[in-house]
Amino acid sequence: MRLLVLGGTEFLGRAVVSEALARGAHVTVFNRGRHEPPPGVVALRGDRTAPGGLAALAEGEWDHVVDTWSGRPVPVRDATRLLAGRAEGYAYISSRSVYTFPAPAYAAEDAPVVESSPGAGEDGGEVGYAEAKRGGELAAQAVFGDRALLVRAGLLVGPHENTGRLPWWLWRLSRGGAVPAPGPHDLDLQHIDARDLAAWTLDALGAGLGGAFNGVGPPGSTTMGELLETCLRVVRSDAELRWVEPEAVLAAGVEPWTALPIWMPPGPGHGGLHRGDVGKAVAAGLRLRPLEETVADTWAWCGGAPEAVANRKAGLDPAQESALLALSNGRP
Repeated sequence: MRLLVLGGTEFLGRAVVSEALARGAHVTVFNRGRHEPPPGVVALRGDRTAPGGLAALAEGEWDHVVDTWSGRPVPVRDATRLLAGRAEGYAYISSRSVYTFPAPAYAAEDAPVVESSPGAGEDGGEVGYAEAKRGGELAAQAVFGDRALLVRAGLLVGPHENTGRLPWWLWRLSRGGAVPAPGPHDLDLQHIDARDLAAWTLDALGAGLGGAFNGVGPPGSTTMGELLETCLRVVRSDAELRWVEPEAVLAAGVEPWTALPIWMPPGPGHGGLHRGDVGKAVAAGLRLRPLEETVADTWAWCGGAPEAVANRKAGLDPAQESALLALSNGRP
């Protein structure tokens, strides 16, 4: 396989490159040069947001393209137009955020999506994340049609995570002491190791698949309790999980997802985040490695120092932590 990865040096893009190289593919990486790509690739440089920034891609042919762009969709539109006729398949890494909020629980790929366009934000106007990702989808489809693979990623975890969510929990639990754990203990979580999504994306391209696929593990594949208890085992911490009812968390003014990474309260407003229908992707071969392997590999990548990669803009501050501990019941 001759693969072009637009991005390819951080998290999922890096996982795609590593997986493709392991399969013996000839990989070209195009990026701005802020991070070095893994050894063994052809590296091309350019800034997709600058005039003439795609010049390095003016020549060349590839079997498939994987595009990890997450900003305004215009760079996706321009790249697809430039590569038309020089690549067979185009995988755009989108997001489950494209679904109209709040997405209903167990929504499949035919659920309503936000309004957008391939040129959204071209006039300098604000473009939200959901609209940007949907615009990228439309840009890929406008050029590649049914050969455009839209990978609507869910919660990504694993080594090289650049969002710092799982590393934050590893960092906090490794410090020990009483740790407020947002309940309920059996709250469903949907996640996927970036390496598993990378492997599936390459498989899907190789099989000639196109259209939208929810790219995350099956609902109920893990829970908040299993995640935090797995983290405790992996870091070998003596931290004590003190469970707090979701109503108490919200009443204390603690923000889900940001102050408490990964966690979203149960209920109609957020029920779709961790309960999406992934039957289509599973039927196409999507598989999830054991959670403990993902957590252990992430801890190993952190080198025992997760504070270096934890998202310090998120997570509980000391006052919030004390307030939640006062509300905890200590029970799962």
